[in-house]
Amino acid sequence: MAFSIFLFVLVLFLVFSIVTVKQGTVAVVTIFGKFRRILRPGLNFRIPFIEVIFSRISIQNRSIELKFQAITQDQANVNFAAMLLYSVLNSESITIQNVAFKFMDERNFMQALIRSVEGSVRAFVATKKQSEILQLRSEIIFHVKEQLDKQLEDWGYHLLDLQLNDIAFDETIMRSMAQVVASNNLKAAAENEGQALLITKTKAAEADGNAIKISAEAERQAAQLRGQGVALFREEVAKGMAMAAKEMESANLDASFILFSMWTDAIKHFAENGQGNTIFLDGSNDSLQRTMQQMMALINNPKDSKGLNPS
Repeated sequence: MAFSIFLFVLVLFLVFSIVTVKQGTVAVVTIFGKFRRILRPGLNFRIPFIEVIFSRISIQNRSIELKFQAITQDQANVNFAAMLLYSVLNSESITIQNVAFKFMDERNFMQALIRSVEGSVRAFVATKKQSEILQLRSEIIFHVKEQLDKQLEDWGYHLLDLQLNDIAFDETIMRSMAQVVASNNLKAAAENEGQALLITKTKAAEADGNAIKISAEAERQAAQLRGQGVALFREEVAKGMAMAAKEMESANLDASFILFSMWTDAIKHFAENGQGNTIFLDGSNDSLQRTMQQMMALINNPKDSKGLNPS
């Protein structure tokens, strides 16, 4: 009977002595309320009724989602949706003690963590204007981690990552921001259109200027050629009249006959090639005699013919 009682007590002692700890978890053991030791994952033994499992702490990564609001320097409300990833700093004894005894329970720790993150974000956002917030996502994350890392280490935790999944303003502010963007786009479009019009007009003016230059150069060359043609014409007329004079002198012909023929040919040329203009010619005998005398004077003085106007 005594042996049976002893065997029962022994079995009961062994049952209460065995403790199993899951992977990714550590167990905190206390004796009469004071920290004693840590039990690692696997099969562990304890002193029954003396060593008590105070808590089991997960050393795996954990995450929570946060939604909160902040106010910018220019009094704009900003809505944040964030994901916080954290874990126990390590499995060393001092770290596990901080995790187990810094807070009354897990709920109090989560409340302190959430309020710390929100306070850090709000403090940063309060120094910025609404137009800057959307461009400062990475700066906000860096600021929060810098502010909380030391504090979380004192609690035995480590902030692995903070992701700002959404940054949104109130509907009224969003509409005003959209109007600002639209007006800026219209302004940019107007500026681009004005620059394009300026370039077009500038190029057109340059083209007109080049055309005027080309036209002027062509006119100058044409005038030069016309002048050269007039000079050649006068020279050839003088040579022809001199040769005609010599021929008439050698043939003993009356120069007035040739001059009269030239006069009639000129009148015929006027009639055939006229473009509707009216030319008045004095056909009287006195006028014909004066014309003959002038032409005879040209024949007798061929050198002076270069200075006359053939028209």
